[in-house]
This record gives sequence, structure tokens and C-alpha cells, in this order.
Amino acid sequence: MLEFLKVKNIALIDEIEIEFGDGLNLLTGETGSGKSIIVDSLGTLTGGRVSSDLIKAGREEAQIEGLFAVRANARLREITDSFGIELDGGDIVELIVRRELSLSGKNRIFINGQLATQAVLKLIGPFLVAIHGQGEHTTLFETASHREMLDNFAGVEKELRATAEAYWRLDETRKELASLRTSDAEKLQLLDLLRFQTQEIGHAALRSGEDAELTEEKRLLNNVEKLSALSGEAYSLLYEEESSTIATLEKASKKIEELAGFDPRFVDYIESLRSALAVIEDLAIFARDFGTHLEFSPDRLEEIENRLAEISRLTRKYGGSIESVLEHLQDSQQRLEKIETSELREKELLAEMSVRRSDYLAASAKLHNKRVAAAAKYGKAVEENLKAVALEKARFEVRVEAPDTAAIEAESLAGFSANGFDKIEFYFSANPGEAPKPLARVASGGEASRLMLILKTTAGRDGSETATVFDEIDAGIGGGVAEAVGAKLKALSAGQQVLCVTHQPQVASKADKHFVIEKTMKKDRTNITVRELGADERVEEIARMLAGKKITNAARENAREMIAG
Repeated sequence: MLEFLKVKNIALIDEIEIEFGDGLNLLTGETGSGKSIIVDSLGTLTGGRVSSDLIKAGREEAQIEGLFAVRANARLREITDSFGIELDGGDIVELIVRRELSLSGKNRIFINGQLATQAVLKLIGPFLVAIHGQGEHTTLFETASHREMLDNFAGVEKELRATAEAYWRLDETRKELASLRTSDAEKLQLLDLLRFQTQEIGHAALRSGEDAELTEEKRLLNNVEKLSALSGEAYSLLYEEESSTIATLEKASKKIEELAGFDPRFVDYIESLRSALAVIEDLAIFARDFGTHLEFSPDRLEEIENRLAEISRLTRKYGGSIESVLEHLQDSQQRLEKIETSELREKELLAEMSVRRSDYLAASAKLHNKRVAAAAKYGKAVEENLKAVALEKARFEVRVEAPDTAAIEAESLAGFSANGFDKIEFYFSANPGEAPKPLARVASGGEASRLMLILKTTAGRDGSETATVFDEIDAGIGGGVAEAVGAKLKALSAGQQVLCVTHQPQVASKADKHFVIEKTMKKDRTNITVRELGADERVEEIARMLAGKKITNAARENAREMIAG
């Protein structure tokens, strides 16, 4: 769903901001008022090309920005994660897309504040807005969308889920089998490498944290003389000398005990003094023993340095730390075991592949049968609905083709996917006497827009949060047909957000939110503005669409009746 659109310094626009809502959002205005600029601006937010020539005369920079609330399915999260674009954790997430243009040519794209490329935006664009207008029907011409619409009509969610799960299990087995079937030369080379690495690391017998322990021991050995002197001095000062800390503290303690006999306030300090005496005595003994056990050993120092050098060599080679070396050892041992037992595993995988292939074919066959049953009904329903939008002579077919027996029985998985093995395509003919042909080759202009409207409303809600935009879907049709188009748009908007540019009052009267595009002149400069209409303003706008510049009371009354329904 498109919640907010901001366009600044584009073409004739100084700055506009539009807050769209649920349901049917209509944009109207006189011919040449700039409605197409709004749609074109939306197109740039889905990855369309944009040129610095669009920057308004006298301006250095321009900006187009949209706020979208979309359903974060697995594919969208996969795309955003791979390019470092952060999304919230909910099912419905917000995406802010901003395109900045500059006369200097430094055009930039931002998605949720992250700098992105046009290629990334093109991947994300289909999740944001689907635009249908003159010459802009790529969604309609993609056979993947044909499958989605038929599946929505057929209600095959359960069969799709079962087919997808069976496919991923089959594909997982296929990949593991392909990995096992590397050439013998490659397998032997890998086997030699893994054996060498496991022996090299295993022989070193590394322990986690060993390098830190050795570094500490090396530091002590390199400072034996200094540490011996320090510990001896500390022992003397704390305990051994006549004026040592413990001797003077014992004397002071006795004085405090005598004072406590006269003043009880000294009593509280006696226990603390005894504790201090115990701590100092313990520390003195520790310092003495520490110095006694210090011994410089050149052999041990050399041994430590050699061991640290070995650890450094291995960590540089296998990941930078002892932990990473041990992880590499574990991984290599597992891979080695797999290769050494590959012949047995290959037999297991072949048997598993056969079972999983059968499961997939069974699930796909159920899906295929439901699609075939629904295809005829969907085609008939679409043809019936096309009559209402001035395509009464049109013919429409849904062709569902399964692979032949040879392809199904072949070991290859070519043509198989998580959506089943069917090839689904819409065929269309607008004129009597002409056989239906693939939709992408025959539908054009207003036909395609109206056909998409019928296909969507006939198929039913697809569960997506993508906004659908129709640009002048009613071009070249009369009042009766416009009434039918308006009703279809209203029906479609009950399940998803719809934006529509229209010149027909019959369509405009169905709006949940109605915006008017106006072109104004001020100081020899042209500007385009957009404003949402209130109830009375809607009546005036629809009356203008009915009567032209001279609005009559009859036109206003007619407009009120149309809005009332």
C-alpha cells in the first residue's frame, strides 16, 4: 500500500505531498493538468529510468519519495537482507524509497535510508506498486502473473504449499547428489587435501585458550629477575623486617584493643584489624613462595616460542584463531567422512531421489488437476466480465500445459519448480474471427488496462499489499462502459489499494479518496498542485467532468446522485 508520496521540483511541480488511503484513490483534473506526472513519478519509485531533464527549470535538484506498507514475504526479505536493507520484524513493514536528482548528474536512490542502485530498486519495485497504463503492462505480459491469478481463482493454497515443500525436498537431494558426483580427479584431490589438513591440525593438538596461557608464561619467564626482586622486597616490607607492615600493625592493634577497654567506639575496628593482619600475612607468604618458585629456563622459553609460532602459522592458515582452526578441523573431518562413504551415500540418495520425485509428481499432479478444472471456469468468467467494459467480442483462454510423459520420466528436473510443473499462459483475441494468441502479442493500450482490471477482479484477492495503479483506464470508452469500469475498480479496491487516473465522472464517483490535479500560472511560471476534495468539492469536480467549464445545477444534482450510488 502506498501511504505517502512527495514530489519536489519535478517537471512543472514545485512540491506536492499526497497522503493516500485504503480502497479506491481517484485522481482527476483537466486535460494537461499533470496527472501523468504523478503516475510517472510513482514509476520511478519502482525502478523506472529517470533523467535529470525532469528537474524543474531554475532548480538544481529534485526529489521523489514514497512511503509504502508492504507484506514482508520470504522473497522480499531475501532481497533486502542480501543488500543490507533493514526491515522491521512484522508481517507488514514500511519501506521508504527516495530518488534524488541533480543537474550535476549525481542521481541517488535510498531505500530505508540505505544507498541503493537502480537494479536493487527494480527487484523491490514489484512489491510496491503495479502500474497499468498506456504502454505499461509488464505485469500482465509476464506468464508468472498468469499463474498467480489462476491460482488465486482456483484457491489452491493447500496444493501449492504441498508442491513447494515436495520440490524443496527433491531439490535438496538433487544438490547433494550432484555434489557427490564430482569427477574422480576432483574427488581424489579433495580427499588428499582434507586428509592433509586433518592430520596437520590433529597432530598439533591445539587447545582453546592455549595461546593466551603460553603468552602469559612467556612474559613471566622473560622477567624472572625483576619478579624475584619485587617479590622479595614485598615479603620483607610486609613481614620480615623489624619495622614491617605486619609488625607495626600488630602493635597498633594492641593499642586499639586497650583503647576499646576505655571507649567502646574502638571495639568495631578490632575485627577489621585482625582481618587486615590475616590478609597481609597471607599476601606476604604468597609473595615469598612466588619468588622461591621462580626459575629462568631457556629451554622452556624456547619451547614456548616454538609452540606459539606453530599456533600462529595454523591460525593464519585456517581462520585467525584457535577456535576457527578447531572448527575447520571438525568440518574437514565431516567432509572427509562423506567422501570416503560417498558410494554408499550415493545409493541412498538415488533411492531417496526416486521417492521424493514421486512425492513431487503426485503433489504437482493434484495441483495440475485443480488448475485445469479452474482454467475453463476462469476463462468463461473473464469473457463474461469483459462484455461490461466494451470488450464484448473478445475471447479469452487459459492454457495449462503439463510436461509430456518423457519429460516427467526423465532424470532431469527441467521444467519443475516450487509452483509445479505446469506452463500457464493467457491467450486473448479482441476481434471476432481471430484465434486467441498469447496475451503479450495482441493486447495493447486501453484493452490491456481493462483486461488487467477484469483479470484481477475475477481472480479475487491475492493477499498482497501491493498498490495497483490504473492510468486512464477509461480512455476512449463511453458512459455505460465507464460505469462498469468504475464498479469493477470499486470491487477490486475492497481487497487492495487502487489508484486510478480518470476522466470519467462515472469512475470518479466511486472514490474513497478523491484528489484533483490543478495547473496554475503565477508570475509567468506554471505550477501543478494536488489537493484532496471534501464532500462538496467532490460534487463540484464531478459536475465539471459532466458539464464542462459551465457547471449547471442539473449537473451538480446528477453528480450528487452518482456519488450516492
